[in-house]
Amino acid sequence: MAHGRIRAKLRRSNFYTFGCMRPPASTEGPHQFQGPGYSRMIYCNQPRLHQKKPFKYCSNYISTTKYNIITFIPKAVFEQFRRVANVYFLLAAILSLTPVTPFSAISMIAPLAFVVGLSMAKEALEDWRRFIQDMKVNLRKANIHKGNGVFSYKPWMKIRVGDVVKVEKDQFFPADLLLLSSSYDDGICYVETMNLDGETNLKVKRALEITLPLEDDGSFKDFTGTIRSEDPNPNLYTFVGNLEYDRQVYPLDPSQILLRDSKLRNTGFVFGVVIFTGHDSKVMQNATRSPSKRSKIEKQMDKIIYVLFTLLVLISVISSIGFAVKTKFQMPDWWYLPADEDGLYDPEKPALSGFYHLVTALILYGYLIPISLYVSIEVVKVLQALFINQDIHMYDEETGTPAQARTSNLNEELGQVDTILSDKTGTLTCNQMDFLKCSIAGTAYGRSSSEVELAAAQQMAMDLDGQDPDFTSTPINRNSGDISKKYSRNFFGKSEIEMETLSTPKDGNYQKPIIKGFSFEDSRLMNGNWSNEPNTDVVLLFLRILALCHTAIPELNEETGSFNYEAESPDEGAFLVAAREFGFEFCKRTQTSIFVREKYHSSQEPIEREFKLLNLLDFTSKRKRMSVIVRDEDGQILLLCKGADSIIFDRLSKNGRMFEEATTKHLNEYGETGLRTLALAFRKLEEDEYSAWNNEFIKAKTSIGGDREATLERLSDLMERELILVGATAVEDKLQKGVPQCIDKLAQAGLKLWVLTGDKMETAINIGFACSLLRQGMKQICITTNIDMLVQDSKQAAKENIMMQIANASQMVKLEKDPHAAFALIIDGKTLTYVLEDDLKHQFLNLAVDCASVICCRVSPKQKALVTRLVKEGTGKTTLAIGDGANDVGMIQEADIGVGISGVEGMQAVMASDFSIAQFRFLERLLVVHGHWCYKRIAQMICYFFYKNIAFGLTLFYFEAFTGFSGQSVYDDWYMLLFNVVLTSLPVISLGVFEQDVSSDVCLQFPALYQQGPRNLFFDWPRIFGWMGNGLYTSLIIFFLNIIIFYDQAFRAGGQTADMAAVGTTMFTCIIWAVNCQIALTMSHFTWIQHFLVWGSIATWYLFLLLYGQISPVLSGNAFQILVEALAPAPIYWVSTLLVTVACNLPYLAHISFQRSINPMDHHLIQEIKYYKRDVEDRHMWTRERSRARQETKIGFSARVDAKIRHLRGRLQKKHSAMMSPR
Repeated sequence: MAHGRIRAKLRRSNFYTFGCMRPPASTEGPHQFQGPGYSRMIYCNQPRLHQKKPFKYCSNYISTTKYNIITFIPKAVFEQFRRVANVYFLLAAILSLTPVTPFSAISMIAPLAFVVGLSMAKEALEDWRRFIQDMKVNLRKANIHKGNGVFSYKPWMKIRVGDVVKVEKDQFFPADLLLLSSSYDDGICYVETMNLDGETNLKVKRALEITLPLEDDGSFKDFTGTIRSEDPNPNLYTFVGNLEYDRQVYPLDPSQILLRDSKLRNTGFVFGVVIFTGHDSKVMQNATRSPSKRSKIEKQMDKIIYVLFTLLVLISVISSIGFAVKTKFQMPDWWYLPADEDGLYDPEKPALSGFYHLVTALILYGYLIPISLYVSIEVVKVLQALFINQDIHMYDEETGTPAQARTSNLNEELGQVDTILSDKTGTLTCNQMDFLKCSIAGTAYGRSSSEVELAAAQQMAMDLDGQDPDFTSTPINRNSGDISKKYSRNFFGKSEIEMETLSTPKDGNYQKPIIKGFSFEDSRLMNGNWSNEPNTDVVLLFLRILALCHTAIPELNEETGSFNYEAESPDEGAFLVAAREFGFEFCKRTQTSIFVREKYHSSQEPIEREFKLLNLLDFTSKRKRMSVIVRDEDGQILLLCKGADSIIFDRLSKNGRMFEEATTKHLNEYGETGLRTLALAFRKLEEDEYSAWNNEFIKAKTSIGGDREATLERLSDLMERELILVGATAVEDKLQKGVPQCIDKLAQAGLKLWVLTGDKMETAINIGFACSLLRQGMKQICITTNIDMLVQDSKQAAKENIMMQIANASQMVKLEKDPHAAFALIIDGKTLTYVLEDDLKHQFLNLAVDCASVICCRVSPKQKALVTRLVKEGTGKTTLAIGDGANDVGMIQEADIGVGISGVEGMQAVMASDFSIAQFRFLERLLVVHGHWCYKRIAQMICYFFYKNIAFGLTLFYFEAFTGFSGQSVYDDWYMLLFNVVLTSLPVISLGVFEQDVSSDVCLQFPALYQQGPRNLFFDWPRIFGWMGNGLYTSLIIFFLNIIIFYDQAFRAGGQTADMAAVGTTMFTCIIWAVNCQIALTMSHFTWIQHFLVWGSIATWYLFLLLYGQISPVLSGNAFQILVEALAPAPIYWVSTLLVTVACNLPYLAHISFQRSINPMDHHLIQEIKYYKRDVEDRHMWTRERSRARQETKIGFSARVDAKIRHLRGRLQKKHSAMMSPR
């Protein structure tokens, strides 16, 4: 490979079909621009002309933050006052400055300022992290032409439109560039677009021939040119423009455009001119602004605030009317209460007095709407996030990366997810293929087992034994011998049934070195042993096809001395690694030849053979095959072909079907075990036949016209006939560790999974099979756009065609009578362009919701975000998007919850996410465990908060009515201040942080428990009103029972009755006991922390009462010595406290007892089983309950393994029947 300024002399275009015999540029006319959208003018190498309008374009500075210095205060304040409660407390704080307030101004303003300030500081910290990440990108260095052929480094943010940029190998492109030249003579360069579309496969770009002489720094001294192009837009795969250079106009297309955030690979350097900068670049056009996300519970909490505010206004109006009536009709008789000078109470103006009292009452009853609720929730969420961050089970040891809750606002949303939208490359897959098995000349080779086989065997074994069905618990070695010997037992009567046994190495301690892309195990082909096989010539041809039929580039690994390969697809890479391990090492490529080092025996030195490369017929999604035509050293011309088995088998000659039956059987077996398969075939060509065909082929490639592609396709098809079958390959698409198990668990939890990928449809489908989103027997609905039709007909015709496809598919789904039938919807990005328009999107969504799995391929980042928005808004349910690259940022931000994977693609996805994890498999624990816990904790905490504040606040209203609506509080001001801050705050925080209905292990064993969140069982209106009713009942009992007990009742030893301070303190004591006992009854999981905080809060009340009573009467007022001298010596105080507490909690105790006995919820049953240790004493019952706790699913490993088990049982039944039949 070339480095620096060294020019690579290899013309790559000679062996890539898209570049073969490229027609002169002059034969192609420039684009004719009409209408708006094509107004951009770029003056190459003259960036100063772009400093003034109309050619002044945006800078290359990018920002993904929500705020800046100017907008932070107004936007952050607006965010805080989107909360209804904060608006109420702002009004209360303003009113506290007037004479009508019952409290001091500082007591109203300080809590509001603290709550709002704390939340704003949190928002500022999170946005500061985004700013730091942006600046890391903006300050990257790029090599810019500054004049006179001299290049120097500048920050990315200083790049301007028109600048000439030099980008070197493995560097990112700083802006969207027009490729001018490269280190290769013919202007070819290789680009990795992983950050744009998720693909690691290299894309080939080519410069215009007219700009190829611009090959070094000095050649740009006098370079000028003008580009007219399309305006900035988010379309990654299209570009239209013209280059005016040297008095000629040349058309531009996407093959000359290098997009920002792509990486230059396998190319020494390129020169390019900047076309789009900053937010005009296509990747930034696909980005969306950081949204403000609020959880559904928080939004519903606003509705509860509305209800409570309505109640507050209602009782305040009642109080004000009562006060106005008292003021008008009874106050004139109260000689000791003269009229107030300010008119706060004036018998002559009762309406005005009633209005003033309304304001007083609105502030007095403000305890119904607790401002401390938001502070408590913030504290709880931060502590919940801390537990997520510290979870050792979500820590990736390989990279040293823990899980991270980047925002704590959405913890409870994790427990309410309905649909997951996932990226593929780097998220589900490692983008690595492993060569696992092959079939050559009708003989199957390869003893390793796929992940599907491993799971099926383990599930089968445990199913037969009646053990724990969780197939993730006990690993089985990949060697099939372990599978076969793992289980044999009596199954059908007395007959012993065994799974098929394959031989294993005798040395059990032998550890084969791990080779990336190669997990093949079979001594018959290794170390040159293939030469001892019956069909040696066929095996030799098979291995040569692996080594020759590709478009890869070899790179010598200086450390190991062997070659690594840069291939256009991971399949090709796996084939080349396999060929190398079998002794056929592809080592060199020139413009006309491929060199392979062939080693026939392990002790023999390799022989380097040259194969002349004559033609390459490339792979396309339509052809589903690729071929190379080569001439070997003996002069024989061979066509070597690999492709989908259905395509290859249709092209076999009569004499070429010798191994078809056996190969078909092997292909079916490979497919059942989740492997990706290809068939390999060849054909010998005569010289005259080839020459005639090649003349036609060259003529077609150099032609210009609408039928060029059709002619090439026809000629390729003509040559790829009369093939002879050689064999087949089976590779395993390496998923990230634990992905199939994670998907299976999420499916059992009732979650739906959509895959949105930039990959080709075939690749996406294969990944679907690998991770069990697709399986054998699942009906695939592919919605595509007819490209030819788009050229001929109008856009409306295309939409009508798509509409018809959707309607037919929807009808097919509705008419399906098999309840176990599963449908998979597969759609490409071009079709999505039409589907996402208003008149089609809801029909598409309705079809997608009815399908078991949905795969969207060839989608742009913008389309990922739009699909996410469609699902979120169309279903009204919680969506979660997960990805690892910059191309996933849009959907991560658009979804209700965004999860970034801190993978190999940089940190863009993580920086835009709400939660980050190291691998996809950790999503299982994040949702099924932490999501389930956080949802129930927050839901119970909020319900309890409203309960205790209603119980407390309404007693103020009752006393108000009892005392003639005087505005007098029955409680001391310090009691009221400490109620939410100290005496009841810590127990409710402990509920929100430590509560567990079941343990984490049980959450994973019973994934259906997760559905309590999406169904919102713990925060629906019946439950909310139930808790409010409980608060109302508690307030009535506390007030009226105490009034009845103390009314006209001797309290002191001398026979005196209790005064207001004694009654108020007793009532407050009852409230503290009642609400703390209530939270103790609510908790399912107790640690010493909860015991300490619940009972400690009650003890703190008595301690406060004791210490407060010791303070001077000037400060303590009527509470002076109240506990020591008045309450403690009075038995009625203690009896009243006990009686009221029991009466308050008795209905709730009766309710939960009835529910657990008559209509228990799922977690109630599990708690009872665990409490009585039935899970240990009766394992069969525990296993049965676990099986019942799975949501019925049609995707995932379980569905696929069940199909495999049915297949195995069928074979076992047939074997048993054959054994039992009379001979």
